Amino acid sequence: MFNQDLVQIFMNIDQNYHDKNSETQIIDIIEACLLTASSPITVAQLMKIFDDNISQHIVESLLIQLQHKYLNSGIELVKIADAYRFRSKIEYQMYVNKLHAVKPPKYSRSIMETLAIIAYKQPITRGEIEEIRGVTVNSNTIQTLNERGWIEVIGYKQVPGKPELLGTTSKLLEDLSINSLQDLPQLDTALHTGEHLNG
Repeated sequence: MFNQDLVQIFMNIDQNYHDKNSETQIIDIIEACLLTASSPITVAQLMKIFDDNISQHIVESLLIQLQHKYLNSGIELVKIADAYRFRSKIEYQMYVNKLHAVKPPKYSRSIMETLAIIAYKQPITRGEIEEIRGVTVNSNTIQTLNERGWIEVIGYKQVPGKPELLGTTSKLLEDLSINSLQDLPQLDTALHTGEHLNG
């Protein structure tokens, strides 16, 4: 009869082998989903892929492993607001743009000033923006920022007329390569952010 301790050792080895391969497969699945996604994916969405059988803590720890895997690569896994996505590293973006013939759009100073005001003062109404800038905000300015996906209506101010309250989007964070609004530069250097967005 086999020694029971020896049997248990082999059982543990077998279980560790399957656990290791299971974790590897999960990482591969997460990696495949992120690499083929057209937009950032949240931890909650990744948990749904596994029918919520994997905890948030485990998903987040596996995402950290993925980030380390690509540290010395031309692409990186980044967290934008509460979601994750792969992208080319900033220092290689100019080459990627050439491949896809992407010419970064140029925006006027008035557009960038309006965007900076919204980013730092949100939620804010168009009238309040005009008070700060001292000039009327052109409708095309708001439209351009909307079309770029950088701002959106996030509510209505409870005053007569109920004007729209404007705020920034996760797309702006993504284009600025920052995780949250807390990562924005100091207000007195905000317009330099516009230079980055203008490529």
